[in-house]
Amino acid sequence: MINGQAIGIFDSGIGGLSIARQIHQRLPNEHLLYVADSIHAPYGEKSESYITERAFSISEFLIQLNVKAIVVACNTATVSSIKALRAKYTIPIIGVEPGVKPAVFNTKSGIVGVLATAQTLKSVSFNDLAKSFSSHVKIEVQPCPGLMEQVEALSLDSDETEALIKKYVFPLLEKGADHIVLGCTHYAFLAPIIKRIVGPNVEIVNTDVAVAKEAARRLDIASLLSTHNGQGKVEFWSSAPSSVAHRQFSLLWGESVTVFKM
Repeated sequence: MINGQAIGIFDSGIGGLSIARQIHQRLPNEHLLYVADSIHAPYGEKSESYITERAFSISEFLIQLNVKAIVVACNTATVSSIKALRAKYTIPIIGVEPGVKPAVFNTKSGIVGVLATAQTLKSVSFNDLAKSFSSHVKIEVQPCPGLMEQVEALSLDSDETEALIKKYVFPLLEKGADHIVLGCTHYAFLAPIIKRIVGPNVEIVNTDVAVAKEAARRLDIASLLSTHNGQGKVEFWSSAPSSVAHRQFSLLWGESVTVFKM
């Protein structure tokens, strides 16, 4: 039965595990299939056509595994390819976008900072989103080359990572931002160090919980929520070398897991 099938989730790498974790917590009886396209990462410096090609390739892989929905757990892949994916596939396709809206509604300084990849920040969809709030607040953007790679390398609290974060965050703070939006799913794993750097008066806005809620809502609307009573299974796939993938996934998932090679 279709409601016993898995939810497919993919990202350019391991960043989308932050979203997969939230979906697993919110929908514990759902089976999940997670794909990390690490060998083709980072997406943030690639062309839109290249990213869309990868998104179709991974989606086809997941469709062949008979998933009932796909979560594009990558901001860059979402802004580059989600319209094309939705045009081709009939199953629910859930994307992720930077949490500009909640930041705009809660800012007191009237200035919101956004950390994201270059490709996300220059996309039409992000700029349309930012423009829709431009009359209310000032949105300051900061591309973050190299930051996603630090997460892929599991360098979550190194001096190099801290230096990069300071390089990207301080200009936003100097402009008066009181909310910092994490516009890449990889950055969720850097939230503790970012929070430590920006201090208690600046809010960090992440969208992993919101995406999990949206996935649950879309499945409910489509009558696709699992009727399975037990704990759902989570299956991991990666294009990275097996030894590397095992270390990445086990650390970020919080337990030793098997990662299948794509």
